[in-house]
Amino acid sequence: MDSSIPILSLAAVAVTAAVAPKVKARIELSRAKHRSLAGHSKMSRRVARLIPSYEFEIDDFFRADGAPQEVATRRQDGFFRLAAMFAERFAKGRELTGEAASRISDLQFTQAYRVPFSFSRLVRENLGAGSFMQSSSGVTLTDLDGNAFYDLTGSYGVNIFGNDFYKECIEIGERRAHALGPVLGSYHPVVAENVRRLAEISGLDEVSFHMSGTEAVMQAVRLARYHTGRSHLVRFAGSYHGWWGDVQPGVGNPVSPHETYTLAEMSERTLHVLRTRRDIACVLVNPLQALHPNANAPGDSSLVDSSRRARFDRAAYTEWLARLREVCTERNIVLIFDEVFVGFRLAPGGAQEYFGVCADMVTYGKSLAGGLPIGVVCGKKELMRRFRDDRPGDVCFARGTFNSHPYVMTAMDEFLSRLASPNFRAVYNGLDDIWNGRARLLNEMMEKAELPVRFANLSSIWTVCYETPSRYNWMLQFYLRAEGIALSWVGTGRMIFSLNHTDADFAEVAKRFVAAASKMKQDGWWWHTTELTNKAIRRKIMKEMIASRFGW
Repeated sequence: MDSSIPILSLAAVAVTAAVAPKVKARIELSRAKHRSLAGHSKMSRRVARLIPSYEFEIDDFFRADGAPQEVATRRQDGFFRLAAMFAERFAKGRELTGEAASRISDLQFTQAYRVPFSFSRLVRENLGAGSFMQSSSGVTLTDLDGNAFYDLTGSYGVNIFGNDFYKECIEIGERRAHALGPVLGSYHPVVAENVRRLAEISGLDEVSFHMSGTEAVMQAVRLARYHTGRSHLVRFAGSYHGWWGDVQPGVGNPVSPHETYTLAEMSERTLHVLRTRRDIACVLVNPLQALHPNANAPGDSSLVDSSRRARFDRAAYTEWLARLREVCTERNIVLIFDEVFVGFRLAPGGAQEYFGVCADMVTYGKSLAGGLPIGVVCGKKELMRRFRDDRPGDVCFARGTFNSHPYVMTAMDEFLSRLASPNFRAVYNGLDDIWNGRARLLNEMMEKAELPVRFANLSSIWTVCYETPSRYNWMLQFYLRAEGIALSWVGTGRMIFSLNHTDADFAEVAKRFVAAASKMKQDGWWWHTTELTNKAIRRKIMKEMIASRFGW
C-alpha cells in the first residue's frame, strides 16, 4: 500500500513537467495580446452581445450630455436648419438613395453605422445627403443635384493620383483590351509586362492575380500555411485585412476562428511569443496601423466621447518593423505586408520602400489596376509554388474566373507605366513634408479659431481628433457636408486626400473645415463643463445601456 505513494508522486511530477510548459506558453500568449477588447476576440464578441439597442427621443437627443435647455435649443435649431438645407440641396440624391436602400444591403449598413447607434434614427431621417454621385473632375465630385464637393473620400484608398488619372487609365486600358474583349482563362499579352514590373517594384520573385485585396490576403496566408506546415496566423489588434473570417476574429464574424492570434503591435511580449511558439505560419502587417497602433479603424460611429487619438511616429514604427523582420527570419515565419489600402501612396515601392523593410510576401489591390478591381500577391519563389513535385496530390489550389481580366490588366499596365515615369515620380518628392506641413497649418488654424479639432496624418491619410470631451463630435461630418466636403461613411475617422491636391485646393478645403467647425461650435454641440470628462461620458453611457437592458 505504501509503495503506491512514490509512484503517485512520480506521476504527479511527470504530469506537472508535461503541463507546465504549455501553461507557461499560454500565459505568455495572453500577456502578448492587447489589453483592450481589440486584442481579445472572444471577450469582445461576448461584450458586443450584451450591448442593448436604444434610441434617444428628441428631447434626450439634444441633452444626452446633460446640457442646459438653452444649449439644447440651440442644438435643435442648428440640427433642423441643417435638415431643411439638406432636404432642399440634396433632394434628388436623397430620393434615389431612399429607393435603393431597401435593396442594397451595403447601403443599409453604412446608413445605420454612420453615427453612434443611439442617435442613428433621427440622423437617418433628417440628415441623409444621398449616396450617389454623378461625376468627378480634378479633386471634386458632383452629386445628382449638381452640388460640387471637395473629395476627401479617397475611394477607400483607390484614389492616390486623382480621379482624372484613373479615368484616363481605364479609358486607355479599354481601348487596348477591346480586340480581345472579356476572354477569360487566356492571358492578354500585357500580363507579362505587368508581372515583370510588379516583381521589380516588390523586390520579390513571383506574382499571382486575384479579384480583390481580401482574396489576395487569403491566398498569401494559405500559401504561408502550406509551405511552413504551421496552422496559425498573427494579426495585430485593430488591424484590417479584409472581411474574411480568419482576420475578423471579434465583432463582425459569426464564427470565431481558432487559428488566429491577435497580438499587440510594437510590443516586446509579442516578439517573445513569435520567438517561442512553433505553430505560427505568418505575421500580417497593415502599414496603415502606424497611424493608430492597436486601435480599430476609426469611424464616427464609434465617437461616443473624445478619447480617439492618432499619431504617426515614422522612426518608432520603422524600428518595430525591422525587429519584427529579424524575429520572423530567425523563426522561419512568413512576414506579409498587406499594402492593399496604403499601396503606392507613401512611395513608388510602397511601404517596403518607405520603411526600408523587406517582406516575404506583399499583397496589393485598389489603386494598382488604374481604378478597376484587383488583388495581387507578390512573394518569394519558394512561397508562391502551389504544388509539390514529389507529391502530385498535395496542392494549394487557387484560381478565379476573373483573375487577369484583360480590361483590368491593360488598365494596370497604364498605371504601372505612369508610375515608372521619372517625370511622374516627381510627385513623391518631399511628399511627407508637404502633407505634414498642411496638417500643421490646419491645426494652427483650428487653434487660432479656438476650435476643439485637431488632425493627425500618415502622409495624405488623415484622421480627426477632438480636444473637448463631447458626445456630439460625429456631427462635424454633416457640417462639413454642408460646406461642400465629401467624406466616406466613416466620416472624420479617415479622410484620404489624392496627391493632386494643389496648395490652392488645400487652402479651400482648410477654409471650409474651419467654417464647418465654427458653425458647429456656434450651435452649441461642443458645450462642456469641467465635470463633463470622457470618463463621465462613458459612465453615463453605461448607465443608459443598463437601464435599457433591464427596462428601467
